[in-house]
Amino acid sequence: MDVNAAVAAVAAIAGLLTGVIAMLAFRWSERDQARPTRTSLHTDAVLPPGVDTVLSVLRSSAVVLDEGDAVVKASSAAYALGLVRGGKLAVEPMLQMARDTRRDGEIRQVELDLPRRGTGRGEALAVSARVAPLGSRLVLLLVEDLTEARRIEAVRRDFVANVSHELKTPVGALSLLSEAVMDAADDPEAVTRFAGRMQIEATRLTNLVQELIDLSRVQNDHPLEDAESVRVQELVAEAIDRSRHTATTKNITMAAGGATDLRVWGHRGQLAAALGNLVENAVNYSPAHTRVGIAARRVTAPGGDLIEIAVTDQGIGIPDKDKERIFERFYRVDPARSRATGGTGLGLAIVKHVVASHGGEVTVWSTEGQGSTFTLRLPEAAAGRDRTRDGRGTSSEITTEPFTAPEVLP
Repeated sequence: MDVNAAVAAVAAIAGLLTGVIAMLAFRWSERDQARPTRTSLHTDAVLPPGVDTVLSVLRSSAVVLDEGDAVVKASSAAYALGLVRGGKLAVEPMLQMARDTRRDGEIRQVELDLPRRGTGRGEALAVSARVAPLGSRLVLLLVEDLTEARRIEAVRRDFVANVSHELKTPVGALSLLSEAVMDAADDPEAVTRFAGRMQIEATRLTNLVQELIDLSRVQNDHPLEDAESVRVQELVAEAIDRSRHTATTKNITMAAGGATDLRVWGHRGQLAAALGNLVENAVNYSPAHTRVGIAARRVTAPGGDLIEIAVTDQGIGIPDKDKERIFERFYRVDPARSRATGGTGLGLAIVKHVVASHGGEVTVWSTEGQGSTFTLRLPEAAAGRDRTRDGRGTSSEITTEPFTAPEVLP
């Protein structure tokens, strides 16, 4: 009995130890599972409930950092801007802001200029960064891309400055000329001379105001809302009629040629204004006894046939350094000559905006002293495809003098 009792006691003790060991092992396993690991820190489980959903609908780039500055959550926009790389916040000023906010709990905001991802060239990214605590351990970083807003603000600021300057010139001239007329009341010849100058300045002011109105209209109106199939031949005839008086005064021959019965799809008024501006510039910047030609043709393109309208002159030409800027608002190659011809520097800006809004493009070829060729490329309207595919046609009867269409240069 004593032996049996001893065996039973040993068995009971062994069972008790096994139970204790099993319990300790189970508790140790629970602790391991509850302990945050490197992987679990980068999952959504550590975020407070609902935060992931809110971050997914924000327009701003969002980054959540833990106490070790590791990225717990980052939106796709944050990766696109280059804010997060290799699981770390790559912008040192933002990282320092996050550390300061984690230390004292204060919300911080700053605007920064960041280099574009890939190369250090080009326009910098302007961003607004806001850092706030998220719970007891996490920090939330929201980044707003301000690049486009900054660009629009710069354009608006430059536009207002340029408009103020351009309006001030004729208004100031009119004020001085009116004083001169009053002082020369007893001199009829002087009054006539000053009145002529006043008329010139008033015309410049009228043209400037009208082109400002036109530019505002083409920027605000959607051309395809009132779109129609427009005959190119009618646009060319209207553009020639618009500059006929000036051309006759300077003995400039205007002629049109190329394919007929071509059509483009768009806003008739805007297209007429754009082509009219090109023809008017060609006449204004050409010397007397020269020629201005307008040629239209159909060209084949991968996305569909295009209509090319080229306006060629034998004028002063454009220097290479100015070709990339001539479509900017108020930019003039020769400011003195532009004022003499009544130019405002808005005509080509209107042309570029109209053509771009119609899904086309405008290009220029020019050599100083030899002339320029401005080419409009616009999508063809379906109604214009009743001709042969090579774009040949009879010459337009805009003028009685035949005109050989110039080679359209890229």
